[in-house]
Amino acid sequence: MAETLATIARIPGLGMLTIRADLARAGEALAEAAGLGLPDTTQITTDGSRSLGWMSPDELLLILPEAELPEAHEALTQALMGEHGLVVDVSDARAVFDVTGPHAADVIAKLAPVDAAHLPEGHLRRTRMAQTAAAIWRIQGGFRVIGFRSTADYLGLILTNAALPGSTLAPR
Repeated sequence: MAETLATIARIPGLGMLTIRADLARAGEALAEAAGLGLPDTTQITTDGSRSLGWMSPDELLLILPEAELPEAHEALTQALMGEHGLVVDVSDARAVFDVTGPHAADVIAKLAPVDAAHLPEGHLRRTRMAQTAAAIWRIQGGFRVIGFRSTADYLGLILTNAALPGSTLAPR
């Protein structure tokens, strides 16, 4: 039996905090509270267990172990004191998948208008996968994909289908 192009795994146990604020004013304090560097536009910073992604000019997304959510939420809220902004736990509204293996970029390329093979390390791409919104970035051995929990079954199915044996993209 032929091997799949990539391994698709739904990743449990992650928490996510959306942070909205004037990043020019509060960005450094927020990054310090998150324990990571402030990502540049379309970038993501990570230390292995936590990642801080740039989502828009006034929005960051902190991804971290679920157990660390309460402490991180409090630290970020304190960093925003005196600023107009918010910190919201969106963990239950998102689903996380890892796409790993030697042809992981092909799986992503089939579903998203992204040149996944040349997506730089540390670059976060907000896009769509087929007909659902997603954020994608490189991880060790492949890619991490975040989508809405309401479309998690669909996202899992299209990723699995795109990784079916014998469906490698033709060389260019």
